[in-house]
Amino acid sequence: MQDKERGFGPGAGKDDDGSEDIHGSKHVRRPENGHSLEGGHSPAHGQSQEDRHAVDDAAGVLSGEVDVDVARVDPGQADVDAAWMDRALALARQALGQTSPNPLVGAVVLDETGRLVGEGYHHRAGEPHAERLALAQAGAAAQGGTLYVTLEPCSHYGRTPPCVDAVIASGVRRVVAAMVDPNPLVAGRGIARLRQAGIDVQVGVREEQAQRLNEPFVHYITTGRPLGVWKAAMTLDGKIATVAGESRWISGEAARALVHEWRQTYDVVLVGSGTILRDDPQLTTRRAGGRPGRDPVAVVVDSSGRVPVNARLFTTPRTRPPVLATTERCPQFVRDAWARAGAQVWVVAAEPATGRVDLADLWRRLGEAGLTSVLIESGGEVAYSALAAGLVQRVNLFIAPLLFGGASAPTPLGGTGIRRLSDAWRLTSVEVSQIGDDVLITGRVRSGTGPNAGQKGKGSEAAGCSRES
Repeated sequence: MQDKERGFGPGAGKDDDGSEDIHGSKHVRRPENGHSLEGGHSPAHGQSQEDRHAVDDAAGVLSGEVDVDVARVDPGQADVDAAWMDRALALARQALGQTSPNPLVGAVVLDETGRLVGEGYHHRAGEPHAERLALAQAGAAAQGGTLYVTLEPCSHYGRTPPCVDAVIASGVRRVVAAMVDPNPLVAGRGIARLRQAGIDVQVGVREEQAQRLNEPFVHYITTGRPLGVWKAAMTLDGKIATVAGESRWISGEAARALVHEWRQTYDVVLVGSGTILRDDPQLTTRRAGGRPGRDPVAVVVDSSGRVPVNARLFTTPRTRPPVLATTERCPQFVRDAWARAGAQVWVVAAEPATGRVDLADLWRRLGEAGLTSVLIESGGEVAYSALAAGLVQRVNLFIAPLLFGGASAPTPLGGTGIRRLSDAWRLTSVEVSQIGDDVLITGRVRSGTGPNAGQKGKGSEAAGCSRES
């Protein structure tokens, strides 16, 4: 998949200071069991100091954040494999929000004695993959060793050669992969290539964790559509505002800080025009402590042209332009004004019955733009429409210890609602946690539930752009 002219393709968003942060300027942490990269690989003769630092930085471990103590696990091979895979997963997490549309991938290399000699993670689409960084750091020490990687090595040409070539050339005798790459261009072919080369391959170590880490990528690469995550905050009695419309703030400071971390991770934050008119949000990422943030693409659903050009959506500095998703109902002069204010204007299909933006068509456009995940922060009408169209795969719901009352006070979900309990959307893999004074309930929308069960997902096709860099 090529970078899009819209500015939403791989690497379109830089850090707030405008730098690319290619290697992250991070340092390798010595594990507590004494394994270290020091002495594991000597730079090639004539290599500049800058190049040596680049190889060292490729490991990209933030001091104290990758804390996997292999010495403390039981000596069984399965436990050792799980511990090293945990380290690879922690490495992969260092690039949260940076690699889309590529997956998050981390890799660890041990020499034939079990000593850590190389590690790395994929920083951004268009940059080297985790396996190549880890193997480059290990050098000749990888011969006869083991490679741990959180995703099957790629076997196809994109902007870089297949990683399986580098793995085979390294001389490792064993590869442990957390999961098979779901991309139809790979889908086990990398594993087959490695086995044909005589390498012992094991798949499935920490698979559940790897699948969760790359949940947006897995959904996108198999459907061609972004993962939909609906986020809402309500009171104990199910209200998102008072009868007078006051809603700031229902959730506490800790919950709001977590939402900004989600914005750092997801490609898109989506609201309806009502949210803009009511709350005038910035829809940017503002992380705690002033840490640099990556803004998601702000997408506003406005069928008829209600959003004013003096809204903070247009006046707030952001790293990527907002998108106004509208229909032919929107007057041309309004579309022109939005464009002059710096927005991308997408005219998408309208629902025949309502004339509103067809969210399924919008999701198609988002997928074509290489955007893999959408955080839905809208009001109840847009949220219900997204659920009814089968576009929501995960729900993140905050419940605050407040009581509002009021029959007319709005609730998180609007729409027509359901008449039968059997038509309810049901969640699976439900997790409950306390965030400050609030409770967070998160779960996957169970496939085949909801009033339109069996009608969702028609027309989806695989995107086929896994790890194209």
